[in-house]
Amino acid sequence: MPFPPGPFVRCGFSAALLLLGLMFAGITSTGGSEHPATAALPAAFSDLLPHFLVEPEDEYIVKNKPVTLSCRSTPATQIYFKCNGEWVHQDDHLIERTVDPATALPVMQVTIEITRQQVEKIFGLDEYWCQCVAWSTTGTQKSQKAYIRIAYLRKNFEEEPQGKEVALDQEVLLHCHPPEGVPQAEVEWQRNEDVLDPLSDPNFFITPDNNLVIKKARLLDTGNYTCVAKNIVARRKSNSATVLVYVNGGWSTWTTWSSCSAVCGRGWQKRSRSCTNPTPLNGGTSCEGQNVQKSACVATCPVDGGWSEWSKWSACGADCSMWRSRECSQPSPGTGGKDCQGLDLQSMNCTNEQCPQTVSGAEDVALYVGMVAVALCLTLLLIVVVLVYRRKKEGLDADVADSSILTTGFQPMGIKPSKPENSHLLTIQPDLTTTTTSYQGTLRSRHDTAGKFSMTNGPLLDPLPNGSHTLHNGKLNSDTTEFVSRLSTQTYFKTLPRDVANTSYGTFNFLGGRLTIPNTGISLLIPPEAIPRGKIYEIYLTVQRKEDLRLPLAGCQTLLSPIVSCGPPGVVLSRPVILSMDHCFDACLDNWAVRLKKQNYEGAWEDVLLMGEELVSEPYYCQLEAETCRLFTEQLGTFALVGESLHMGAAKRLRLVLFSDAYCSTLEYNIRVYCMDDTQDVFKEVMQMERQLGGRLIDEPHVLLFKDSYHNLRLSIHDMPQAHWRSKLLAGYQEIPFYHIWNGSQRYLHCTFTLERLSLSTCELTCQLCVWQVEGEGQSFALDFNIAKDTRGLDSEFLLMDSNATALAGPSAFQIPYLIRQKICGSLDAPCPNGADWRMLAQRLKLERHMSFFASKASPTSVILDLWEAQHFHSGNINQLATVMADIGKQEAMIFLVSDGEC
Repeated sequence: MPFPPGPFVRCGFSAALLLLGLMFAGITSTGGSEHPATAALPAAFSDLLPHFLVEPEDEYIVKNKPVTLSCRSTPATQIYFKCNGEWVHQDDHLIERTVDPATALPVMQVTIEITRQQVEKIFGLDEYWCQCVAWSTTGTQKSQKAYIRIAYLRKNFEEEPQGKEVALDQEVLLHCHPPEGVPQAEVEWQRNEDVLDPLSDPNFFITPDNNLVIKKARLLDTGNYTCVAKNIVARRKSNSATVLVYVNGGWSTWTTWSSCSAVCGRGWQKRSRSCTNPTPLNGGTSCEGQNVQKSACVATCPVDGGWSEWSKWSACGADCSMWRSRECSQPSPGTGGKDCQGLDLQSMNCTNEQCPQTVSGAEDVALYVGMVAVALCLTLLLIVVVLVYRRKKEGLDADVADSSILTTGFQPMGIKPSKPENSHLLTIQPDLTTTTTSYQGTLRSRHDTAGKFSMTNGPLLDPLPNGSHTLHNGKLNSDTTEFVSRLSTQTYFKTLPRDVANTSYGTFNFLGGRLTIPNTGISLLIPPEAIPRGKIYEIYLTVQRKEDLRLPLAGCQTLLSPIVSCGPPGVVLSRPVILSMDHCFDACLDNWAVRLKKQNYEGAWEDVLLMGEELVSEPYYCQLEAETCRLFTEQLGTFALVGESLHMGAAKRLRLVLFSDAYCSTLEYNIRVYCMDDTQDVFKEVMQMERQLGGRLIDEPHVLLFKDSYHNLRLSIHDMPQAHWRSKLLAGYQEIPFYHIWNGSQRYLHCTFTLERLSLSTCELTCQLCVWQVEGEGQSFALDFNIAKDTRGLDSEFLLMDSNATALAGPSAFQIPYLIRQKICGSLDAPCPNGADWRMLAQRLKLERHMSFFASKASPTSVILDLWEAQHFHSGNINQLATVMADIGKQEAMIFLVSDGEC
């Protein structure tokens, strides 16, 4: 057996044994005093072979990090490692000697390091292994072999999962063969980035060869599936495979046959069914066949009653009158026929000759009774005339009170977007005309409001000049500039801006309507019956400029929405209107204390609502969405959202927009980076200002979450081709102070980067522009364009122009016709024991958080439909609402699924 390098080789085996014997005999030059290192060993030591307490284990080399092998034995005089049949040099061993306190035997531990270079020398020829050999006075022992391998994981999967479209309850098999690797990669499956655990969801099963089995496909199993392979070196993800679980439609049961269409004779009756059992989803096939069946029927004709001949007159009685009668018997009424109309008994006075002698003075009594009756009739007629006269004096002029004005609803300015072509819901239109109506008089309530409002404070509009107006499609003939100018003359409206582009107005009655400020996300929905019947209001909606009307903000408060005014603020409303406006915070009320502020008559701001703690008894209530706030209010005025962060996790959304000069004829070229609140009204203002400056949009707007961390916003430009361009900015970056952004009251916050091209012939610009919050998140813009040939206009696809009318009044302002809306409310308002009422409608529309608010209203269904109208005016799917109504299962709702062509 070959010996390891060291004293055994140099001095010989016998010399080593002699030296070892002297050491353990405890002989010393100082008189033989005992020491732990030289103490006498137990007598049995000479008979013991070394045994291993620790043996080397298999190891993997990750990247370039060496591995350590350890070996520990007792009793042992020497331990050396042998790797791939060759002894490791003693200088590469790290030796530690101790004594086992329990047995007093010597314990020896040796460690070595193995590098990647050592293993790579024989990589591919054989596996690299090491073992240690321990010596004692009796003999030697070898440890187990430890194999050292270089760990790796290839990038490409040998087989990746493929997307599938499967029917409901069908089994799905997704294949995955992970990349080659050492050690072998472990596999896990993810759905939409969430790890699948077959133990928690038995519907999933992972086979031994790493394939995923979905036993019965459910709707919730629709998603993107990814196979993830990982070992100690790396983690690899396959391409995502989309699994789409579709549902084929199925017919519901037939409704009962309707009554016969004919009242008498031959007619038709019908029944219907819907493709909702189940409703087709995710591309599933629709139901085949007819949804309406008709059948002939014969209705028994009704028989109207007819009078028989009058009988003969009776003899003259003591009261000087005689009688005759007839019967409704020729024919008698039958099968729902009408009864005879008229008297079945007649009387008349007898002539003097036939009348018996009566008591003297009877003629005088009859005369007196007749005179009293005539006097009473004249008195009643006089009272009616007086009431009619007073009503005309106090109310609207006769032309305004005409019923055609109240039912016309003042049709809208502009054309409303067409309804979906296949809509079967709410197709019965109310009988309302759309003709132009002209009338004389003021736009005032029929009731005298002088006792309720002081006209010097201007809560209601003053009469328009001449007292004459012509309504054509809901629009006054006077222009918007004159309207805003007239409002500004009111005492209360001294702060109302003369900004025609950001103001909308219209005239409305009890049928309601809607006002919209284009491209701002701001609108006002006036539901039917919000304005009391008999009243007509001229209502405006405007967004205030922040520098014209500053909010007092304290501490770390910040403005989270535009400042919006609607009015006149003194009008009387029968039910809440809905004011919609954008906000720019993360919509997590755990991070924020958000308050709704309202400006009072004196111009001071008051807190009227704390988000998340709304009381149904208050006149204000909010529905908070990801980017929009819907405010239910029974009082018009000026509103804004103000937030105060509760901790550092609170964040505002900033919209980052880049502009440059449209034309560049000099060496200098400017890039402007705007950092604005992520609301549409601010974006619109910046676009309008850049249009005046002659700027152009040079990249897609980005959104950045700006956190309440007191850190400034930094902007820098990088990677410019130094041979053609250079920056004239002296510092490495620019900064916008934290409070300038957090306050939210400063518009048009931006930084300008002035670049200089070294030659007028240089037109290509490539660079990287970075915007980030110090110690926070950031966004980068990769710019690559030709400053001479790029002719993109300012109105790009990033500014979606709103072409809808700013004012819509009457039925055309709503997707749900007025009469059908009333039928829905009548059907769902009444509580149903199985919950098939307005509560189920709120749940299907994902509005269950507001149940207590809806329940506090006289018609919960009406408020739910108001909110649906406010949310879906531009993108509402009337078919989806039809499906929800059908799913609720109310028999009254089935009529909404029958189209006009089938009726």
